[in-house]
Amino acid sequence: MSVYNDASVSVDSDVAEQIPAAEQDKPSVEERYYYASQRQLIWWRFTRHKAAVVSSVLLIILYLCALFADFVSPYAMHTRFEGQQGAPPTVIRFIRPDGGFQPHVFAMQREMNPATFRWTFTEDTSQVHPIRFFVRGEEYKFLGLFRTSIRLFGVEDAPIFLFGTDRLSRDLFTRTLAGARISLSIGLVGVLLSFVLGVGLGGVSGYFGGLIDDAIQRLIDFLLAIPGLPLWMTLAAALPRDWPTLRMYFAITVILSVLGWCGLARVVRGKILQLREEDYTLAAQGAGASDWRIITRHLLPGFTSHLIVSITFSIPAMILSETALSFIGLGMQPPAVSWGTLLQDAQNLTAVAHEPWLLIPAIFVITTVILFNFVGDGLRDAADPYAR
Repeated sequence: MSVYNDASVSVDSDVAEQIPAAEQDKPSVEERYYYASQRQLIWWRFTRHKAAVVSSVLLIILYLCALFADFVSPYAMHTRFEGQQGAPPTVIRFIRPDGGFQPHVFAMQREMNPATFRWTFTEDTSQVHPIRFFVRGEEYKFLGLFRTSIRLFGVEDAPIFLFGTDRLSRDLFTRTLAGARISLSIGLVGVLLSFVLGVGLGGVSGYFGGLIDDAIQRLIDFLLAIPGLPLWMTLAAALPRDWPTLRMYFAITVILSVLGWCGLARVVRGKILQLREEDYTLAAQGAGASDWRIITRHLLPGFTSHLIVSITFSIPAMILSETALSFIGLGMQPPAVSWGTLLQDAQNLTAVAHEPWLLIPAIFVITTVILFNFVGDGLRDAADPYAR
């Protein structure tokens, strides 16, 4: 037996010497999952949700375009082009009339239709204008830091309107990207305020209980009993119309956050009530940990994944609320630009029938909401402890 064992040991040692050290130290798939943290498990499950991953990439691109809107857009958002009122989207072509390959546009000619007395736009194929990248255009302040005139693309000696123009002959593509700054950021800032209120008040209500719990819950009951849209309309209508854009922005954000925290606060309260009786919570209390440390270090991390999913689903609701208020004239006011203010031009059915490109901002709103819902679905599935 001893000879046999010695032989087997020598054979195993020879095989181990033939395996590279890096592969010997590399953990197996089962070991990786066994020793992985909660964040790693959520990330691995999230990457398997293809729709959520693609939606995340598209949302990042959309937010980057909004952040660098001055660079991406060819013009300033208030620039007007004489004689281009209601111009249709410019068609980008790639094959030149002589057969060469080059992105270009044709010059547009405006003519009066004698039958409808409306201006019509036709392409003049004899005038070819190539599209250039990193061209100089109108000067702007890049991210508010320094002045520059470099823009992503442009056309010399002719305008280019990817989304057409509005009734005041302003480029709709430029204004849509500029409006994305307010519409997308107001969702993040509004949800941040709702998150702070919901987690803070919900955590205090669930942990301490008693009179504090009763007072916070009765406040939530009162706010939830008020219809949301009429309350937002009332508060927004009370704002002075002569406020500057920045002050109006924060005022609308606070108004949208008035009711947004109530549902989250109740969820946090329920989770805290469940977790405050766990052994590790009682152990922390016995060790002399403060109430603030127990709530922030022991209780809230127990359902962080649920909070992330709640935030993801709340952002599109905030975007829709701002768009609705601005659409009916109670939200952001011109000259401020948001997707809601751009859609005010689409309230007239006659204008939409002749200029359907005015509804392009609505497509951005719908697309953004769908993308956030896909990301929320992916995070919800990834955060499910019973998922396989």
